[in-house]
Amino acid sequence: MYDQATAAVEAALAAGARYADARVMHIRTESMAARNGVVETLDRNERAGVGVRALIGSSWGFFAVPDLGSAASRRAGEQAVIVARASATIPGQPLDLAPQPPASGSWSSECREDPWAVPLAEKSELLEGVTRTIRDHGADIAEASHRVWDTRKWLVSSEGSRVDQHIVECGAAMNATAVGELETQRRSYPGIRGQFGTRGWELVRELDLPGNAARIAEEARALLLAPECPSLDSTDLILGSEQMALQIHESVGHAVELDRILGWEAAFAGTSWLDLAQMGSLRFGSDLMNISADATLPGALGSFGFDDEGTPAHPVDIVREGTWVGVLSGRDSAALAGIPSGGAVRADGFDRMPMVRMTNVGLLPGQDSLESMIAATDDGILMDTNRSWSIDDKRLNFQFGCEIGWQIKGGKLGQLLRNPTYTGISPRFWGSMDMLGGPAEWTFWGTPNCGKGQPMQVGHTGHPAVPARFRGIRVGVRG
Repeated sequence: MYDQATAAVEAALAAGARYADARVMHIRTESMAARNGVVETLDRNERAGVGVRALIGSSWGFFAVPDLGSAASRRAGEQAVIVARASATIPGQPLDLAPQPPASGSWSSECREDPWAVPLAEKSELLEGVTRTIRDHGADIAEASHRVWDTRKWLVSSEGSRVDQHIVECGAAMNATAVGELETQRRSYPGIRGQFGTRGWELVRELDLPGNAARIAEEARALLLAPECPSLDSTDLILGSEQMALQIHESVGHAVELDRILGWEAAFAGTSWLDLAQMGSLRFGSDLMNISADATLPGALGSFGFDDEGTPAHPVDIVREGTWVGVLSGRDSAALAGIPSGGAVRADGFDRMPMVRMTNVGLLPGQDSLESMIAATDDGILMDTNRSWSIDDKRLNFQFGCEIGWQIKGGKLGQLLRNPTYTGISPRFWGSMDMLGGPAEWTFWGTPNCGKGQPMQVGHTGHPAVPARFRGIRVGVRG
C-alpha cells in the first residue's frame, strides 16, 4: 500500500502543494448485541481507501477516494490541491508545521488472542448467557455487547515519513435496567460504555462478564428502593475510577486540545477556558493533580506507534503538580503555539481529515486507596459509574450524574443512594482534590465514542484513572 500513498503524494506535489501526506487505510469492524437472552444484531463491516492532505500557503486541502488503485490515488492527490488552492483564496493566519524528522517504521498493538478467530457462536453464547443471568436476578431489561476493530494504515509524507501500523481494538459491555412505578434504574459493567483497549479477545475474557451479571441486576433493583441523593451545598465526595475517567475526559482532555484553545473547533465542539499565555503558570488543580497524555501505554485504547502525521508516540505532560504545562497538539497547531508537536493528530477513517484527538489522557496515581479514603471521610458520599453529563462549551462549568452512590458516615460506607449528582467549576473542583488512589487501583479506561469535528468523527481515547476524594463539593439536584 506504500505505492498508492506515494503516488498520491507525488501527484499533490506536482500539482503545486508545498507539503502533502497520504494515508491508506483498511478497517474491519464487528459488533454484536444481545437483549434479554437473544442476540438481536450482528454487524460486520470492511472499508478501505486513501485520504490525502495538501498544503497551499496557509490552507489545507483534503480529498479521499474509496479506491486503492494507483490512478485513483493520483486523482486524490490532485483534488486535494484543488481544494487547498480554493481555500487559499481567503487569506488566513500564516501556517507552518512544527519541525519533525522523517519517521520510518512499523508498529502493531499487543494481541494475544485474535478476536476474529473466536467463533461467533462462542461470542453469542457469552452475550446471551449474561443477559439471561441479569434477567434471572431481577432486571427487567438486560443488554450486552462486544465490539472489535482491526485497522491497518500506511502513511507517506512529502518530507520522507513512511510508517505502517496494525491496531487491534476490542471490548465489551453489559447493563441491567430495573423498572419501578415512577422511574427506572440502571447498572452497567464495567462502566457506562463498557471497557475497551488496544488488545485482543483476552481483554473480554478478563472482564469476567458472567461473574458480574447477577450483581449489577441486584444493584439496579435495590436502587429503586434506595433514598434519593441529598442536596448539599458542600460535602466530601469520593469518585470511583470509572467516573474519574469521564471527569478527566470532559473537563481536562477536551479543554487542553490546542485546536479548541485556538478557536478552530468553536463552531461545533466549542472552545476552552484555557489561555495559552498562562501555560506554565496557571493552577489547574491541587498538588496531587498530575495529568499525562501518553500514547505509549501498552493496551490502552488511545495507544499507537505514530499519529496520522507520522509523529512517533510519546508522553506529554499536561498538568504537573497542579500547574497546567502542556496541550494536545498536531504539527500545524503546535507551530502556531511555538511548541513541538504533541503527536495527537488522528482521523477515524481514510475519508476524514486528521485532527487533534485525545490519546491516553490520564491521572497519575497517588499514595492512597479507595479503602483509606472512605476510612478518612467522616461525612461524605461515594459515587461511581457515569449516568449523565453536562458541561459548557469552554469546558469550565459541569454537572455529572452517576448510576450509584453510597453515604459515608464515620469512615464507613452507609446506605445506598439513587440518582447521585455533583456540580463544579473545573479549576476549583480539581483544586479540592486531597486524596488519590495508588498504583494498584490504576485502571486504563477506554472511551470508544468521543465525538468531534464537522463532519463528525468518532475517536478512541484512553483515560488511566484512580479513585479520588474532593472536599467541599455541591451534590444533589435542587427543585
